[in-house]
Amino acid sequence: MAKLSEKIGYGLGDAAAGGITWKVMSIAFPFFFTNIYGLSVADAGALMLLARLFDVVTDPLMGAIADRTRSRWGTYRPWLIFGAIPLGLVFALLLYTPDLGPSGRRIYAYALYLLMMLVYTAVNVPYGSLLGVMTEDSNERNQFSSFRMVGAYAMGFVTLFSFPYLQKMVGGTPAHQYAVLGVVLGALAALGTLACGLLTKERLEPVRAEKFSFKPFVDLVHNKPWIYLTLIGICTNFFNGFRYAVAAYLFEYCMHGEVTVSGLIINYTVFMMFGEAVCMVVGGLTPRFVKWVGSKHRAFAWSAVICAVTSLAFFFIPMDPSYIWLMIAVAVLTSVGIGIFSPLIWSMYADVADYATKKDGTSSTGLIFSSGTMAQKFGSAISGALVALLLGIAGLVSSQDPVTGETVVNITNEASVQRMIWNLFSLFPAIIALLMLFLLRLYPLRK
Repeated sequence: MAKLSEKIGYGLGDAAAGGITWKVMSIAFPFFFTNIYGLSVADAGALMLLARLFDVVTDPLMGAIADRTRSRWGTYRPWLIFGAIPLGLVFALLLYTPDLGPSGRRIYAYALYLLMMLVYTAVNVPYGSLLGVMTEDSNERNQFSSFRMVGAYAMGFVTLFSFPYLQKMVGGTPAHQYAVLGVVLGALAALGTLACGLLTKERLEPVRAEKFSFKPFVDLVHNKPWIYLTLIGICTNFFNGFRYAVAAYLFEYCMHGEVTVSGLIINYTVFMMFGEAVCMVVGGLTPRFVKWVGSKHRAFAWSAVICAVTSLAFFFIPMDPSYIWLMIAVAVLTSVGIGIFSPLIWSMYADVADYATKKDGTSSTGLIFSSGTMAQKFGSAISGALVALLLGIAGLVSSQDPVTGETVVNITNEASVQRMIWNLFSLFPAIIALLMLFLLRLYPLRK
């Protein structure tokens, strides 16, 4: 039986990766690249699409490499221990806006973003795989997954709520604010990752394939639970990705800036912070909810229904700042569904890894969990790229002034841009949630 300190340590891993680095990359990066850094909408979209092609190769390779790692620290933990500092450092550099021309900034952004994806993969794939070797008890895996999600959402809550206040505290230009916050948040991410590696234990020895071969990759193609769960995982991250990526644009162009209510500054990070708080609480209660409904499969189905209904409801809210609390209320209800499926998806990947070990005779835990990380990055970044590209089609044009170096944003069709933003936050996620429900019916493991 794992100690509470180990469960907290495991939660710190996703507090760093999910609550800091990935949360900022999901919610702030599209807006940061187009409205502060100075990339064109097309460049920002192309950058994220290119990174996904990069991940298609690096994620499964990292999973295979992690499965074959042998060290005094174990199989997966050394990647967290020695990857912590590079993760925080590259994240900080990515939020820095260099004093370069348009071409120089474009090269810097592409190089650092791809490097960030590589470092994130080297840390997060082993982190996810770690769940498969800490315990073989399904209920305890649910508990570890819940601690993971509580850690991610608790830190996400702190990150998003504090962001606008920290910006005002730092002062200066938006570019300077993001650069300073990058250093602070990068340091916290490095500490959380290191703590996770040091506090956790690997109790189970993976059934290793001693020599590298392509057989595990071939076996995955014939693993139906893995195929459907990976598609479901991509959908969950598309769902979150659309909402996070478009939130900043929603406040900038639909709410016409931050909304102040009784002294509380509500901007896009604070708006999403309310949902983080709900996900934190619901994520911790998910194991009990699973026991109540009878299986992970049923619990996941309920979460998809909640997400579909509440996303559709948001579409009918008037686009007016006076309705901000109604918007928050509906977003909070959506987060109930997100808070249920977020820990379940990782626990279900552990079930798929067990199924694969029994079916194929060797462990491919790292490879299977790498697909979960790939689904996370694929869904979040592709949705971010689509947001940028669709907003460009709707009439948002951003560029860098070649003389002053300042970012210039023009709106050629305000009504069209506003409608696109609203649809991306409501109708698009609702459709994705219904697709999740359909795929779940095809997923064969009913634990």
